[in-house]
Amino acid sequence: MEMSPSQSQNNAAPAGSLAVVGIGPGSPDMMTLAAVSAIKSADMIIGNDFYLDQIPHLITHQEVIRSRMGREVDRARQAITHAQDKHVVMVSGGDPGVYGMAGLILEMAEKIAPNLKIEIIPGVTAASAGAARLGAPLTNDFAVISLSDLLTPRDIIEKRIRALCTVGIPIVLYNPKSRTRTSLFEDVIGIAREHLPGETPVGIVKDAYRPDEMILVTTLQDVMDIFDRIDMHTVVFIGGEETRMLRRDTNAKGIFTPRGYRRKYVY
Repeated sequence: MEMSPSQSQNNAAPAGSLAVVGIGPGSPDMMTLAAVSAIKSADMIIGNDFYLDQIPHLITHQEVIRSRMGREVDRARQAITHAQDKHVVMVSGGDPGVYGMAGLILEMAEKIAPNLKIEIIPGVTAASAGAARLGAPLTNDFAVISLSDLLTPRDIIEKRIRALCTVGIPIVLYNPKSRTRTSLFEDVIGIAREHLPGETPVGIVKDAYRPDEMILVTTLQDVMDIFDRIDMHTVVFIGGEETRMLRRDTNAKGIFTPRGYRRKYVY
């Protein structure tokens, strides 16, 4: 059965494309070459103001659509619509597949533009960036949990934290607290204290690789002493059963989790 011209046109792949690009933790030096290339070659760039302000050196000829927090669905719809006939880049902080825009883009495109060419370009996520600034807290198995209860119910977050604290692996907390959401972080620390020793190392990294970077190392029993210094730009690392303090120089401590080589090799 032959398709009519209109049917054929509807089923044809769009002339444009969409790349969801992770720009890393915020420093231009931390961006991948693939991310830079995609942004430079785009016809249009769409993104949150906060992330677009981190890449002014890459915005030259491209049309730019700015958005803000809380408008993710609208932003994704715009990107998919414009990508029908343009090469569009959706900018996402960190890695777009780790609490970023990649999942939403793929979910929406599956329904409204199944033939659209979509590429996901990874970036350095906050867990990797923060871990590097602390030392090597994630050398072995670890888990990442967001404390934002905007899309995930609070009771589910607490259930996951409780389960993870029983298996002895490091836990990385994204979005630990905001101006209005503070009690969940307190509750999570309380849960962790039920299962982990008070001397468990805790690392705090804020604005990794950016001018206002802050790196603190403390313990589970003392972490609430720096409660006021933790916000949405902070990543919190709670050590696992093998994680220990590592003194990197005379003035700074780091965090280190052994990979397990000592169980097999002599060194």
